[in-house]
Amino acid sequence: MNITMQKKITVFGWLLLVLVCSFSCRQTELSNDPNHKPYVVVLSMDGFRWDYPEKVKTPNLDHIEQIGVRAKASIPCFPSKTFPNHYSIATGLYPENHGLVFNRFYAPDLDKFYSISNRESVSDSSFYFGEPIWVTAEKQGIKSASYFWVGSEALHDNVLPTYNYAYNGSVPFEQRLNGVIEWLQLPEDDRPHLIMWYIQEPDGVGHYAGPNHPETYQMIEYLDSLVGVFQHKIAELDISNQINVIFTSDHGMSEIAKDRTIYLENYIKKEWIEYIDGANPVYSIEAKDEYYDTLYSSLSNIKNVHVWKKENVPERLHFSESQRIKDFLVVADSSWSVLVSSRKKAYSGGAHGYDNINKDMHAIFYAYGPAFRKAYSHKAINNIDLYPLICEILDLEPAKVDGKLEHTLPLLIKKNKN
Repeated sequence: MNITMQKKITVFGWLLLVLVCSFSCRQTELSNDPNHKPYVVVLSMDGFRWDYPEKVKTPNLDHIEQIGVRAKASIPCFPSKTFPNHYSIATGLYPENHGLVFNRFYAPDLDKFYSISNRESVSDSSFYFGEPIWVTAEKQGIKSASYFWVGSEALHDNVLPTYNYAYNGSVPFEQRLNGVIEWLQLPEDDRPHLIMWYIQEPDGVGHYAGPNHPETYQMIEYLDSLVGVFQHKIAELDISNQINVIFTSDHGMSEIAKDRTIYLENYIKKEWIEYIDGANPVYSIEAKDEYYDTLYSSLSNIKNVHVWKKENVPERLHFSESQRIKDFLVVADSSWSVLVSSRKKAYSGGAHGYDNINKDMHAIFYAYGPAFRKAYSHKAINNIDLYPLICEILDLEPAKVDGKLEHTLPLLIKKNKN
């Protein structure tokens, strides 16, 4: 980690006690005035594994656990990749139903390729199914805002968030934080009541350093300090007693090593394949018709991977009902890597995308605010359950989704029935 980052951590560290104390002193109960409509702010910190707070000092997240709720984990959808899961959080749907089956894939229904690095495809609404939470809100008269959330750059039913930014990873995290606060300081008629914002760490450092590396731990400490600053700035707002804040992530991270690497080219031939989607450690492969059996037989002989025909993918993975899912699903065993060709060198560090039963893939979930219980610990939840949870807080009529409100309802204070 560079000197600038270390200085930021040190400066924020000195502020932690002051910020936490200030937040606690200013936190108030929700007014009984029916005109005080609630707000929901969701921050996703990419790749923030569920157990990082047990490995690293995170005083601000610890404080949220005391004044709000913490679920043991947020379980990602399969595959445990970034774009599929951020869009699952937004829509309450499994990837097989919302269309983003990988970060990069060929969509035969459109005869188009989707890639997270291609601006045209990212903003192409034809790739996205379901109704994102910001569309649900906008349709029902609630203004929304997105600071880099997956799917928010594409029109859905001709609707975008009222406030929206095209993704730019170079925007400093502090600038994003201040942008969210500025939205909450707008005049009441202009103010969004739903805000979704995103930070691409600790995923980045987790990939190249690994989930158990000191650099990753330093990043966790830095992000926790940002959480503290954000809490403090929320507490200073006149509407602080109406704001509900959720801190979560899309997936976790698993340790990998060079000597646990498999190259598909050693087992299968390029001419057998029509398409191959995905990236280490998970792939979806379409066979040329004449090589279907040959390809499956060869894939099935690879050790330290699971291979399923599309129709035999375990039901618990919810990954078989889309045209965009190919003939065969190939998933590495935990902490193993699968690369297509040796032209891409084996590497050590971290990876994600594994079977979501793997606890290394599980993410954090913390929340506080007037809608949430205090000092409440809950079992692990599914990330598709966040959509109905947010609808419940904002009193929105939800679209038809895979998520279930009953899974997260215990996190909330029971509403008075008048």
